[in-house]
Amino acid sequence: MEKLTAKEEEIMQVLWKVEQSFVKDMLPYFTDPPLHYNTVSTIIRNLEEKGYVGHQAYGNTHQYYPIISKEDYQNRFVLKKVVSDYFDDSYKNLVSYFAKKDKISVDELKEIITMIEKGQ
Repeated sequence: MEKLTAKEEEIMQVLWKVEQSFVKDMLPYFTDPPLHYNTVSTIIRNLEEKGYVGHQAYGNTHQYYPIISKEDYQNRFVLKKVVSDYFDDSYKNLVSYFAKKDKISVDELKEIITMIEKGQ
């Protein structure tokens, strides 16, 4: 499985949100800049070839759905890359960064510790 382009990720974000969709129903989600039907259709077929998206045929039209969950993608590419590139491959450094910047409270840290202890 390969990392997606920015536009592919944008389309996957919509599919993860709506769970299944026809291309025409996805268009309102792309407003800045708006994407043309053919552009979305081409990208979604590429996503299907890459194994990220499946479809259900209804005559000449297709309803698309994600095969890879958002969580799986985040774990493989997004979070791993951020921790690797910015936090020396250390989740401890990541958490301490947010603690130092007052982006995470003591109660939230305690909740994380409890989750780790319970193996969640």
